[in-house]
Amino acid sequence: MKSKYFSGRAYVLHFALLCWLTMSAVAAWWQVGRAIQGNSLSFLYAIEWPVIGILGVLAWYALLNLEKVTAHQEQARREYEEGMRAEARAARDAAAEQEDPTLAAYNDHLAELSTKPKKRLWGH
Repeated sequence: MKSKYFSGRAYVLHFALLCWLTMSAVAAWWQVGRAIQGNSLSFLYAIEWPVIGILGVLAWYALLNLEKVTAHQEQARREYEEGMRAEARAARDAAAEQEDPTLAAYNDHLAELSTKPKKRLWGH
């Protein structure tokens, strides 16, 4: 199995990070030179470029550590959801004789909501 640091995708990310850091360092050095020459706004930019470089490192790390969902994981999730639906139906059927129809409909709605996949920001 390939390491996540030595795959083709990882090499592209490493190269992109190298370019990003080089660009940030050159821009920071340029702004330091301008600040020394008297451009007071360049002091702020001389601080900003290293921060942009650090953000590039954080993005590189995040992209390198993204995990892909495999077909096996997706199948396991579906089986788990089906099991949860079956348990909810069995519990509802057992209590259906004592339940109010409105309450039963509400419980069915809640059971349906509990089996839907949650939306996540990063797609994990």
